[in-house]
Amino acid sequence: MPMLTIHDQPLPYVSRLPERPASAVALVVIHCTELPDLATAREYGERVLYESGAGNSGHYYIDRDGSIYRYVPGTRVANHVRGYNPASIGIELVNRGRYPNWFDTRQQTMTEPYTAAQIAALRALLAQLRTQYPNLHEIAGHEDLDTARVPASDDPHRQVQRKLDPGPLFPWDEVLAGSGLRRIGSQR
Repeated sequence: MPMLTIHDQPLPYVSRLPERPASAVALVVIHCTELPDLATAREYGERVLYESGAGNSGHYYIDRDGSIYRYVPGTRVANHVRGYNPASIGIELVNRGRYPNWFDTRQQTMTEPYTAAQIAALRALLAQLRTQYPNLHEIAGHEDLDTARVPASDDPHRQVQRKLDPGPLFPWDEVLAGSGLRRIGSQR
């Protein structure tokens, strides 16, 4: 298999993220950005949100044209999913999701399909990661691991899922086929 072209664009705070050995990585978590484009996702990822000087970001981002960007090396712990960061790699697919009304009860359907180029790039990236991380055997969607509910923005008496990504249009069967990865989590 030829090596992928991965555009390294480390976030400004990468050196502040905890280091880990490759053997610590056992899980990959699939996300969608729920933002309009890669530039907005990058801007969000650069925001410092913690006293450590770090923010929230996946390790890899896959744009709609299949281009792959690495914002955080896999040997650093990125903040991308509650409770699973130390042993996981986060992969974000650029997709509008519920943007800009994430928690509005009337906007809980994700309608943007993932592109064929994104899915092909994701499959190739997963194959490469399996060779780099010997204990990587599991995969999950963000929605499988973060099942918290939050008050709806249009009616605080109602609750909506905090995370729905990668969502119902994500082609799990295609991505899992031949990946050697086992899906974990709630699998709604």
